[in-house]
Amino acid sequence: MSDQAATQHSVLGIALVIGATLCFALLDTTSQFVGPVVPVVMAVWLRYLTQTVMTTALLMPQRRGSLLHTRAPGWHLGRGVLMVGSSVAAFISLRHVPVGEFTAIMMLVPLVVTLLAALMLRERVSALSWTLVAGGLVGALIVIRPKGSDFHGAMLMPLLLVLVNAAYQIVTSRMVRTEDPGTMHFYTGLLGLVCCSLALPWAWAPMADWRLWVLAGLMGVFGSIGHYLLIQAYHHAPASRLTPYMYAQIAFATLAGWWVFGHTPDAWSMAGIALIALCGGLGVRVRRG
Repeated sequence: MSDQAATQHSVLGIALVIGATLCFALLDTTSQFVGPVVPVVMAVWLRYLTQTVMTTALLMPQRRGSLLHTRAPGWHLGRGVLMVGSSVAAFISLRHVPVGEFTAIMMLVPLVVTLLAALMLRERVSALSWTLVAGGLVGALIVIRPKGSDFHGAMLMPLLLVLVNAAYQIVTSRMVRTEDPGTMHFYTGLLGLVCCSLALPWAWAPMADWRLWVLAGLMGVFGSIGHYLLIQAYHHAPASRLTPYMYAQIAFATLAGWWVFGHTPDAWSMAGIALIALCGGLGVRVRRG
């Protein structure tokens, strides 16, 4: 591939990953909006229903039976369970943490992946990487620090979510060696739908306002498009090139939180967000080096 073609692919990958971060910010904002009035399992079920329908409609006509072919059904099951757990934890978290601050905390995931790679995969991690992980964690604690009577134990949920997401990334990195990205995306949505459907009879609640159905469905639309754009982005550029642009999601989420909820992070929260972004950005440079 020529240098010009490589540059064009890289630019397209960056554009796709920025589009994905916009979709994820809209997904989180919508989740925070419907969270107080829609049961968690029901909302997550609607998300995965929409995602499964969209993925099937988009990929099945092109791929047909090959979309279902897999060499690792057990890994798909584990990845699907982690994704459902991540969705439920995110939904609960967004009931207590503003969407901009929530997104900043989620940017800890690449740093925690480094930590898990050292503990689980026995990869060598430098002292600087350990320092950056610690710095990112300090930034997260600043963001979710106790704020008088407003503090709730569930505000710590994003930290658990970071661990689940990091495990999800480790499993994904293992699976991409043998599995097709489209197949992975399809089974993630399908397994999420099946898991939530099993619990749905105990979580169903009538929604009198049709707009809640639309908003819950939009969660699936934003999630499905976002993950599809992210998959395509990684086809055009390596992760090390794209990861810094994932931090655009903080800006999108903060803007959405201000526009929809009128919330603006205070000075301490902004300092914590900046520390997370700094440690994450430096972490990318360390891994690339």
